[in-house]
Amino acid sequence: MTWLVTGGAGYIGAHVVRQFLAADIPVTVLDDLSTGQLAFIPAKVSFTRGTVLDGSVLERVFSEHAVTGVVHLAGSTDDTGSVARPLHTYEQNVDGTSVLLAAMQDKGVTRLVFTSSVAVYGNPAVEVLTEDLPPAPVTPFGESKLICEWLLRDQTVAAGLRHTTLRLPDVIGSTETTIFDPRSHAPLAAVFAALEQGGPPIVADPSVRDYVHPDDVALAIMQAVKRMDADEPLEPVYNLGSGAGTSTSDLLAAVARATGVAVGAEVAATPAGTEQRVVASTALAARDLDWRARHPLDDMVATSWAARRAATPACPDRLGRPARSTIPSR
Repeated sequence: MTWLVTGGAGYIGAHVVRQFLAADIPVTVLDDLSTGQLAFIPAKVSFTRGTVLDGSVLERVFSEHAVTGVVHLAGSTDDTGSVARPLHTYEQNVDGTSVLLAAMQDKGVTRLVFTSSVAVYGNPAVEVLTEDLPPAPVTPFGESKLICEWLLRDQTVAAGLRHTTLRLPDVIGSTETTIFDPRSHAPLAAVFAALEQGGPPIVADPSVRDYVHPDDVALAIMQAVKRMDADEPLEPVYNLGSGAGTSTSDLLAAVARATGVAVGAEVAATPAGTEQRVVASTALAARDLDWRARHPLDDMVATSWAARRAATPACPDRLGRPARSTIPSR
């Protein structure tokens, strides 16, 4: 009974794989290493380099490892960047999920935990996002994730797929300094890069966002996996959030405490693809997945900084050069 983690060499995927190991559940990883890191995968975990867009690779992985369930993390996560690259986003997310579902159907694999995004909600005029809100994404990224959710819904009817979807907000923090977020569009990447280069980060117009720790996400995924293996009921969709928003100024203050560097900021126009308020309800996930935000903001920011410094030890903190980085929305 082996679970496949697509994107398991990625930042979130690496935390998920470690939770599988801690639970003593057999796991294998498929990742094309476009953003994932081979060093993130423990030596005892089998790894296949490949993409979910390649049905022949999926067929081989399912056969060689007797896969009985999938945690699907692979795909593009760049919300703001998807506005400029919609075709790439749809290929990676929609086409990739479609090929994966076809391979699962061919092999009789019916269990799937899918990571979506709160970007599917767009900008509703509400304080807290709940699962019953009608989706209204404002970016190709959000649209692509919503289409993937529709694919899962339709495969449930057509092929008996048993699935649940976890809608994630911004994910920051690390349990180990050896696991960092290498994505250039990661939530804190532009802030840290600007500080390292000696200039203030450029931030979009102030917004309120939700931040959660990857290990908390991984624990929720493991609860979903265990419920599926035990044939216990799951909702089709869960939000994973903190239940409380973090303002841009609060985030920058946490960065200052973590780095020991006073963080000024320049304000830029809000880019397309930026949701203004993202605070997700936690009630359903708390009920079924033992979900809670176990890590405070300072811990998430400090461990993100420590992991980044461990990954780039030769990079000094203040080089005196101006930085023109912006904080991405996802």
